[in-house]
Amino acid sequence: MIFRILEDQFAEKSRQAKDADRRFMQLALRLGRRGQGRTWPNPAVGAVVVKDGVIVGRGWTQPGGRPHAEPEALRRAGEAARGATLYVTLEPCSHYGKSPPCADAVIAAGIARVVAAIEDPNPDVAGEGHARLRSAGLVVDVGLCAAEAAHDHAGHFRRIRDQRPHVILKLAVSADDKIGAAGRRPVAITAEAARTRVHLLRAQCDAVLVGIGTVLADDPLLNCRLPGMAARSPVRVVLDRALRLSGNCRLVHSARETPLWVLGSEWAEAAAAMRLGAAGAQVIRIARDDGGGLDIPAVLQALSERGITRLLVEGGSRVASSFVAAGLVDEIRLFRGSEAIGADGVDALDALPLSAITQSPSFRLRASEALDQDNLTIYERA
Repeated sequence: MIFRILEDQFAEKSRQAKDADRRFMQLALRLGRRGQGRTWPNPAVGAVVVKDGVIVGRGWTQPGGRPHAEPEALRRAGEAARGATLYVTLEPCSHYGKSPPCADAVIAAGIARVVAAIEDPNPDVAGEGHARLRSAGLVVDVGLCAAEAAHDHAGHFRRIRDQRPHVILKLAVSADDKIGAAGRRPVAITAEAARTRVHLLRAQCDAVLVGIGTVLADDPLLNCRLPGMAARSPVRVVLDRALRLSGNCRLVHSARETPLWVLGSEWAEAAAAMRLGAAGAQVIRIARDDGGGLDIPAVLQALSERGITRLLVEGGSRVASSFVAAGLVDEIRLFRGSEAIGADGVDALDALPLSAITQSPSFRLRASEALDQDNLTIYERA
């Protein structure tokens, strides 16, 4: 009887400890998301230092990628870090880059236990950070909330493994699956709540990409216009094979305030490239595909080489279709309005039906929610 009571008490303490671990890791994940869109080329990591059940330090990767989350959390914890537990969403780095190894900082701070969500696939780390911690006598547990961490760090993982960014396709479609009016005229499809969500999504991505057709039709700014978040605007990327971008458009006028990268073919005129460069834009030459357009895999590789890990593709229909057809979309945010445009409107995916996403075995439904009169559906690569 006594043995059974003790066994039940032990099981209860174990359950409480596991619940506490999960709670603190969930906090670390939320903290890490604060850095999304601001830390590239580094991953947006979150970290929490806990001692005797009390949070004594919190940190997340700072803008530009440094300081890393672990040193930030340890700095805030100070002497309280000695003997504490560190919860971190990605394996602490073990190599010298532009800052010393985080694993060394963790050891020097006197941390007793590290709970890491997932191993870093970066070949400079790849388990070495965890091994270094264990060799110093720390208890290391790996795998808590691994699926969530893998989703949050998808851009970092994709860049390391595939030399391209994680691609998020955003589509705003009418009730009858159109994205524009006849003649490719722009039309308001969604209301304020959905537009606010799009601006937040821009702030969470490193770069936002459109085609030259969208720029000529809409003259967009492609920045984040949420109050107080202008500094969170992503790099603006335009696919412009012949460098037709006008010096009078708003993207070019704001190029010295928010980065503008114009991707043209190697055959585009040098004079046009010089004109855009003089206005503050960066012109990047890209190889053409067999059809004469810009090669999409080459586009993604060029962005990856420049540090982009999370890319938001906003349009238009031909650009969206080319990414879907190439199998290079990892996530889709489909905003659906409540009004129809009509049969003469612009189809969402040009020559492809929208079912190439909504009914494709390549994608699975992850979430759906109402945004006032509109609806947002999120799909991810299956």
